[in-house]
Amino acid sequence: MIGRVVVLDDLGGQAAAALVVDGQLEELLIDPADDTPLPGAIYRAVADRPMKGQGGMFVKLPGGSGFLRQTDGIAPGQRIIVQVTGPAEGGKALPVTSRLLFKSRLAIVTPGAPGFNISRRIKDEEARAELEALAAAGMAGADESLGLILRSAAEHAEAEEVADDIAAMRELAEAVLRDLDGGPELLVEGAGAHETAWRDWADPAPDEVIEAGFEAQGVHEMLAALREALVPLVGGGNMLIEPTRALVAVDVNTGPDTSPAASLKVNIAAARDLPRQLRLRGLGGQIVVDFAPMPKKERAILDQVLRAAFKTESAETNLAGWTTLGLFEMTRKRDRLPLTELLP
Repeated sequence: MIGRVVVLDDLGGQAAAALVVDGQLEELLIDPADDTPLPGAIYRAVADRPMKGQGGMFVKLPGGSGFLRQTDGIAPGQRIIVQVTGPAEGGKALPVTSRLLFKSRLAIVTPGAPGFNISRRIKDEEARAELEALAAAGMAGADESLGLILRSAAEHAEAEEVADDIAAMRELAEAVLRDLDGGPELLVEGAGAHETAWRDWADPAPDEVIEAGFEAQGVHEMLAALREALVPLVGGGNMLIEPTRALVAVDVNTGPDTSPAASLKVNIAAARDLPRQLRLRGLGGQIVVDFAPMPKKERAILDQVLRAAFKTESAETNLAGWTTLGLFEMTRKRDRLPLTELLP
């Protein structure tokens, strides 16, 4: 399976989507089996009580509560519009934000972040100028607090399609921001796996979109590999990824290779694949990596590899660095449910 292929299917009755690039699984989306709110869902909430020690406040949502960190100027009882940023951990409130994003395939409207921005991935100056004109026309007369981002996929879209996307997201944003009367209520549902795949995997455009194709395209075997702790690496080395209640432990081993460069080679391979493995497995929080033993002078090389590997990750990641015991620590925002909770 060469090229960029989007595979749509379902697992246990839940919508699922896989992005496979040159035969390797790069991204995976599975809708939860219950009524768990999807990331991106927008609610009218009611501010509840502040939690000063935790730097935020609880907000009332329909059927539950959320935890909001942006609390400046918000008083208990006030109606506010919030958006779900990720899954709730066991027994905890749903994480929400007041920094809303109204996102479509080509355009993102950003309340509270005014101005027009064109994706940096669009390099052609003529295309940028055309998109800037479409942005200005589409947002003419809008509230000054509304901003707009045109995504990289807009470069190859028809002007009418871009204009329609801007208009739709602007209209939705304006309607939601006005809807402050009443109690807690779901205003906009979060995007499911198939919609998110269509929206966020559009650039570069897939070579093929295959429906009901998990079995034929080998996605089931790829998912089975993700359920195993052992991840094979080059030269016979491997890494073991094992989540615990407190943290995710990663152990890197050289395997049968006993050459002087074996440790650095397998550590570089592990560092490059680690973001993908964590993303696909839905793992976050505190992560501790026990790399294969190597001289301290080689850590600078590995630091560069790690920074480059995590640079393009959408989930917020903090590369904390090395401990006195020679372990590497990092934190990764939990932006999705663990794969073990989603697979039937």
